[in-house]
Amino acid sequence: MLVAAAVCPCPPLLVPEVAAGAAPELDAARTACSDALAVLAASRPDLLVAVGPDEGAATVPYPAGSVGDFRGYGVDLAVRLGTGAPTDRPLPGSLAVGAWLLSRTGWADAPVEGLAVGDRLAPEACAEAGRELAGRAARVALLVLGDGSACRTVKAPGYLDERAAGFDECCARALGTADTAALAALEPQLARELKAAGRAPWQVLAGAARGAGLDGRLLYEDAPYGVGYFTATWA
Repeated sequence: MLVAAAVCPCPPLLVPEVAAGAAPELDAARTACSDALAVLAASRPDLLVAVGPDEGAATVPYPAGSVGDFRGYGVDLAVRLGTGAPTDRPLPGSLAVGAWLLSRTGWADAPVEGLAVGDRLAPEACAEAGRELAGRAARVALLVLGDGSACRTVKAPGYLDERAAGFDECCARALGTADTAALAALEPQLARELKAAGRAPWQVLAGAARGAGLDGRLLYEDAPYGVGYFTATWA
């Protein structure tokens, strides 16, 4: 059963070594993520699963001990998702950021696994994946990684799209109120057009939380670099 979730953004720039001189610009986001992870620890889960976006139309599990790195950004920094034997398959970028966030807290409260969710996975399949995760243990917690639209300004990665602000407002409201129906209703095509990588992971969360009676709280909302970033807790 899902007992808690933390929703965090997953840009590589969250990692100060990657952001370099721009690191202070995301200090508030890092603090909010730390606060959200504290809620997960307080829930005393039997299992924590980090759920993050990836390319494709499938889900890919990553066992405890999976490793990733940020060498693609010119930084010689490796991370590990929980403890266990490393695997040959490296973590995708979103789960590498999740592993880094957990390492900052010294997470040792429960076993940690990962699940990469394809950005083309249908909403119904996302919900089913969430239900399966919630049934993995008596007390399951999720670290859900994903960003909103990347089209909030002319300098954003996707340039300016007038639909982006409304889309992000809807997402922030749903994440902040644990509105599973609103998250489940997010339209995949619109999310792709707005380059919103969080759509599929958030719909996994919605499936996992259906009927769990969790309350939401929005800790952070901003759009630095023209990308919507949100941090929220469900508990």
